[in-house]
Amino acid sequence: MACLLFNGHLAGALHATAGMYLLLSQLSGIFFLTKSKDRLSIVRASAGVAFTNICAILFFVFISFEKYSWSEVFLYSGYGVSGAFLSAVLTLGFLPFIETGFGVLSDQKLLTLASPNHPLLRKILMEAPGTYHHSVMVANLSEAACESIGAHGLLARVASYYHDLGKTVQPHYFIENQMGLKNPHDFLEPEQSAEIIIGHPYEGARMLKKNKLPEEIVEIAKQHHGTSLLKYFYYQAKEMNEDTKEDDYRYPGPKPQSKEAAIVCICDSVEAAVRSLDHPTEEKIKKIVKSILEDRMLDGQLDDSNLTFNELKTMETAICETLHGIFHTRIQYPETKPLVKEAK
Repeated sequence: MACLLFNGHLAGALHATAGMYLLLSQLSGIFFLTKSKDRLSIVRASAGVAFTNICAILFFVFISFEKYSWSEVFLYSGYGVSGAFLSAVLTLGFLPFIETGFGVLSDQKLLTLASPNHPLLRKILMEAPGTYHHSVMVANLSEAACESIGAHGLLARVASYYHDLGKTVQPHYFIENQMGLKNPHDFLEPEQSAEIIIGHPYEGARMLKKNKLPEEIVEIAKQHHGTSLLKYFYYQAKEMNEDTKEDDYRYPGPKPQSKEAAIVCICDSVEAAVRSLDHPTEEKIKKIVKSILEDRMLDGQLDDSNLTFNELKTMETAICETLHGIFHTRIQYPETKPLVKEAK
């Protein structure tokens, strides 16, 4: 387009210099924005584009056969710098409209959603504090696992914050929110308990959709249990009735459709299992992470996620290292005895 539009009074049909200049400028913008994490990175990228513009301008000026003055060199370089920073200003201004209009999920949008002051995160914290703590732990594990295999760690982290939003509908039916209260499932039939537990991913997805959160986060919330079996209530019902159907105690799905959704699915189970251990040692953590990964794989929950065996092995190591850092052994301080003054 630049070759045609900026041809001017040249004899040929194309202005190659203008085309090469804009191509280099745009490629440098792509290069400097590949790992954008915040809005300041756009400003930093514009500085890189400005440097590229100056280099391109100087190159074309110096190889030209026309006479030039230093004032012209500085003027053209100033145009290159101005163009780069004007691009940054326009990008920052139009980014919210671009994200909304085209459904683009940028890192800036994810960072905004990760704010603890977001109304939905405040809702989880106030109504289901145990679930909030669980979600933060899952977020740490998911991000570490994603980054170890090159997946979108920030998306997995933010999706983990919201993945259990559906538990706020009936928070006390989930053990992390019972806070020493009697378990209400003791007074329900297994099928009633299973219905409540199985419904929470879909309630959460409905609430997220209602609040216009990005589709990627809604899908992860819906898929984070896949079609897995609710084993505790299934075996409880099986003891009462031998004809109990396994399908009645499975989540409807769908199975995780992306690497990030599969990782959140795995880390959700891993965090809950490790938290239930009395004294989580390094060996116990490794054993439980390995067993959960194998269970999810053999149950077919990872079939649609495109995860490879090498990636699963890498994830297992990353998850174990993160858990070991969280549940590291602490020094047991001796019990202090109150000082008693000797009688005179």
